[in-house]
Amino acid sequence: MKEQSTSVSMQPGKALRALRTKLGMTLHEVSERTGLSVSTVSKLEMGRASLSFEKLFAMSEGLGVEMSELLGALASTSKGAASPAPIGRRVIQRAGDGLPLKTVPYGQLYPAVERLHKQLIPIVADVYATTIEEFVAAFGDLTRHAGEEFAYVLDGEVEFHSELYAPVRLKKGESIYFDSSMGHAYLKASDAPCRVLCVCTNAGDREASPGHLKRKERSSI
Repeated sequence: MKEQSTSVSMQPGKALRALRTKLGMTLHEVSERTGLSVSTVSKLEMGRASLSFEKLFAMSEGLGVEMSELLGALASTSKGAASPAPIGRRVIQRAGDGLPLKTVPYGQLYPAVERLHKQLIPIVADVYATTIEEFVAAFGDLTRHAGEEFAYVLDGEVEFHSELYAPVRLKKGESIYFDSSMGHAYLKASDAPCRVLCVCTNAGDREASPGHLKRKERSSI
């Protein structure tokens, strides 16, 4: 069976706008369905706001597509839409491949974006923020998204913050598994480069609760 390798160079905001337009939705409609302000949705489309996993998740629910489909659409902007995956397909990820999304707190790489309808969303994150104030300044609050998350420290040390527990430091080779609907953040806790492998469950294909779709936005960043 043919193996696939993904190399991405694109502008996520333009892909979001193209997908919204294709679905015939206005900024106000997306705002109503995601809980994000019209200003935030517009800034995301123009590349003027940090595209965190939480906002990606909100956009996938608001646009009515699975998270894996949204990532595939972002990655295939200049290459045509990816086709549904047949049974048994695998995706080979070469060094330097994937969908890169850079924010102030993290440099994120989404592997295997061509694999649609997957149950897990893997992310390789380079952690830059060193204080919770720096993190909140970029994202507006701690990150929250439906599902569960596993994180394994590949390099350096991270300090894991959450809204229900005291901060905990994780060294290279250590990991954490948690409910990702709990507010959380990863902070760089060593002078050396810090890299974390995160695996999130893909809750995008579940029926979203009205409370989640209509949640009040905490920030217009």
